[in-house]
Amino acid sequence: MTKTVSIIMKTLNEEKRIAAAIESALKALPGGIVEVIIADSGSTDRTVEIASQYPVTVVQIIDPARPSCGIGPQLGFQYSHHDFICLMDGDMLLDQDFLTEALAFLDANPKAAGVTGHVVEMNLDNLEFTRRVRRASPENRTGTIDRMNGGGLYRRAAIQQAGYFSDRNLHGYEEFDLGLRLRSLGWSLHRLDRHFVSHFGHTMNAYKLLVRRWQSKYLRGIGELLRAAIGRPHWPMLISELPELRLWAGVYVWLATMLAVLVFVPDKSTALLIDLALVVGVVAAMSLKQRSLTLGIYAVVAWLFHAAALPLGFVHARRSPGDWIESKVMAGQQRSEPS
Repeated sequence: MTKTVSIIMKTLNEEKRIAAAIESALKALPGGIVEVIIADSGSTDRTVEIASQYPVTVVQIIDPARPSCGIGPQLGFQYSHHDFICLMDGDMLLDQDFLTEALAFLDANPKAAGVTGHVVEMNLDNLEFTRRVRRASPENRTGTIDRMNGGGLYRRAAIQQAGYFSDRNLHGYEEFDLGLRLRSLGWSLHRLDRHFVSHFGHTMNAYKLLVRRWQSKYLRGIGELLRAAIGRPHWPMLISELPELRLWAGVYVWLATMLAVLVFVPDKSTALLIDLALVVGVVAAMSLKQRSLTLGIYAVVAWLFHAAALPLGFVHARRSPGDWIESKVMAGQQRSEPS
């Protein structure tokens, strides 16, 4: 039987990489049929123009839809047709043998909802690279995993049972949300110890990237994730499996302690000295843990950004994640919103 795969490629201003990404996708399943869908979140550069020169479908959000990490996968999914869905970004190159091996894995494992491989990061500054290498990142684990960060190959039947592919309201953690919903239904996710994609991400300084993530609302993702899971079957799994929640709880206790010192210690000079000691102590502890003063300082700064963003994400208004995403077809197939 001829294998068929819909490849959803998320884009937002990817004119430098989109051509190579599409070319890697179009030749990724020798002997099979590949449908490539460019799911664009409102590029203002030449991304759409370049993509439209290839035999692919290009769709783009329109008002009132707004860019988010979660909107791209769902946008592409609503225009896709095949039984297997490969998700990747427009600044990635798909390994030429991945789909063949991934399809064989899903055929052999009928309860597997998805399978991925390693995302090889090509453009990280030294600080971000060192930080990722030293942490137990989900991107580095093989075997059974809780999410498929960076994309991979999914089974459409599993996605349909989970209700929708990706929550349009999430500015981050959309892969973890999908993993929770799938696993709560008895499906599993896996990472093979092999190459999936090469990722040519942002080359900016780690601190500039942190600011960019604040501006794009990416840091609000965990708050939005919590809000989305309230009352859902996967809520207990989320609370027990997400270590960041314990970290942010600790950060709030630390900040509350410093505030209490300022309020209740009569001598404000003494209060400031105590708070300074608390800050220095936390930075020192993190520097020892990371074996680097630079990484220790960065970790604490990142905590503050995340601590401020979490409640903003939690109170952010939501739209139904399964609703049709407002969009238009820029090139390729034509499909109307279902009645």
